[in-house]
Amino acid sequence: MTNENLDNELDNSGEPTPEYFMETLPGQDRYVAPIDETPLQDVDSVDESAPATSMWADAWRTLRRNPLFIISGLLIIFIIIVAIAPGLFTKQDPNACDLANSLSAASSGHPFGYDLQGCDVYTRVVYGTRTSLSVGLLSTLLVVALGTLIGAIAGFCGGWIDAVLSRITDIFFALPMLLGAIVVLQMFKSSKSIWKVVLVLALFGWVGVCRIARSAVLEAKNLEFNTASTALGSTPMRNLFRHILPNSLAPIIVIGTTSLASYIVAEATLSFLGVGLPTTTVSWGGDISSAQTNLQTDPLVLFYPSAALAITVLAFIMMGDAVKDALDPKSRTA
Repeated sequence: MTNENLDNELDNSGEPTPEYFMETLPGQDRYVAPIDETPLQDVDSVDESAPATSMWADAWRTLRRNPLFIISGLLIIFIIIVAIAPGLFTKQDPNACDLANSLSAASSGHPFGYDLQGCDVYTRVVYGTRTSLSVGLLSTLLVVALGTLIGAIAGFCGGWIDAVLSRITDIFFALPMLLGAIVVLQMFKSSKSIWKVVLVLALFGWVGVCRIARSAVLEAKNLEFNTASTALGSTPMRNLFRHILPNSLAPIIVIGTTSLASYIVAEATLSFLGVGLPTTTVSWGGDISSAQTNLQTDPLVLFYPSAALAITVLAFIMMGDAVKDALDPKSRTA
């Protein structure tokens, strides 16, 4: 561009006109939309008329639209109803056995047939739901409570308290839960009970929740709401239980939901090995253990309690995955 052309592109103030900046070389033509067609003020605008929502409300809205949550929720509701009121599904006594019916085929009122001791398999499967679900729920509640408390204290206090609790956690983390439970329950083999199984599972299962809780509290205690609460005169313990812990519950709920299925399987495994629940208690693990001797001749006796166990575990795993997607969107794979 010559000096004469440049002078023509300058306005009276000596500055180039907009047309000067838009001039391009041949082959570099581009379209620039008029400013009135690009309302930049709408890019970052917020709909102030929309109702305020929380993380839990957003999670519930996501869960309601997730088919995985709906299917698993219906299965879990059905399992809970069976566990609470088994009398709605059978009128038989699970401990009423008659050797004359040993390994008899299915008949009217006995759709699953009889086991080796002449007990009605269908009735024992129905009543075994209560035992397995009770152990799983109680173990999960104790594990979440103990792990959350220890992890929250370690993450919030820091220093030597965090160091001591972390080393204790490492010691328990090095012990396999199932192996440790077998060793401890073997010491009380003469006096088995549901509560002993629950306590032993909680004793070796709290470390995973503890680590998750510690990490969540470490992240939450450095956020602005904790600093503002402290500036307003709130005590550290009040901050921990009133503000930090409620904002750290999402990952704890996720791991608690997914762990429930593992404790149901652990109880069945311990009962299968003969160190879990007493033989007088109806449980899926005990029935699977009793039926293994007739696997080749009568596999259905083993199949029914195994299928009930698998369906229950699958329902809680599906629920855990749905809750994880809702509370932790970053973990979604699609």
